[in-house]
Amino acid sequence: MYDSFQADRLIDFWLHEDIGQFDLTAQLMLDEDAISTFHMVAREPMIVAGIKVAERVFTRYDDRLKVTVLVKDGQHLNKGDKLLTVSGPSRSIVTAERPALNILQRLCGIASETARYCKELEGTKARLLDTRKTTPGLRMLEKHAVTCGGGLNHRLGLDNGVMLKDNHIAIAGSIGKAVERVRQHLPALTKIEVECDRLDQVAEALAAGADVIMLDNMSLEDMRTAVKTVNGAAKVEASGGINIKTIREVALTGVDFISTSKITQAAPAVDIGLDE
Repeated sequence: MYDSFQADRLIDFWLHEDIGQFDLTAQLMLDEDAISTFHMVAREPMIVAGIKVAERVFTRYDDRLKVTVLVKDGQHLNKGDKLLTVSGPSRSIVTAERPALNILQRLCGIASETARYCKELEGTKARLLDTRKTTPGLRMLEKHAVTCGGGLNHRLGLDNGVMLKDNHIAIAGSIGKAVERVRQHLPALTKIEVECDRLDQVAEALAAGADVIMLDNMSLEDMRTAVKTVNGAAKVEASGGINIKTIREVALTGVDFISTSKITQAAPAVDIGLDE
């Protein structure tokens, strides 16, 4: 879920960025009292994400606009399906159109790409995770879109969990020392994840009591060995260089989670139009 207060702050920025002082074309071309009705239409199959944000773009700009939302986040749409209808002052509709479309196309694109990846995991126990590789300023919304597509959220931010990576371990001197240090003041319900790129590190992380062991850029053979070594004593996450062509092979190694930035960084925007 996303926070509506935070979303309003983003929407205000988007509107100001796009409009500037005023919409010159709308002011010159359209009568002040002109009224219109437009429909957002899917121009390709997609998974919905962010429909309430798109609705809010219109009403945030002009509260006289009436928006009827016709779909729900997470819903699968076919080409030609309507997402929402907006009615009211013509000037306001065409002025707010682009920011509303931009964010909806972006979020539906992420949800749709996430769903593609999740489909590759069917029949395995692995679950798909996102990463912190999100568009600056849009993390809350992009991670919401991932859940709409069937994925799970990893850390929302650096304050959301402990992940000991290679630089942390190098500073501490070893995995064992790093885990021991953070555990001294760790919040009671917070888990410790350790990034490992070698099998000896997996054994060390397991001995140190890590809750989650991340296998970073390991070969499929090493992943299978790591899963056997851990043997359920911790959750195992695979990460690094994973894409739609390789994710199923990774899942079949027996890992619990697979994380990839492809579902956010590389997700193409879907095609949505606003038609009268």
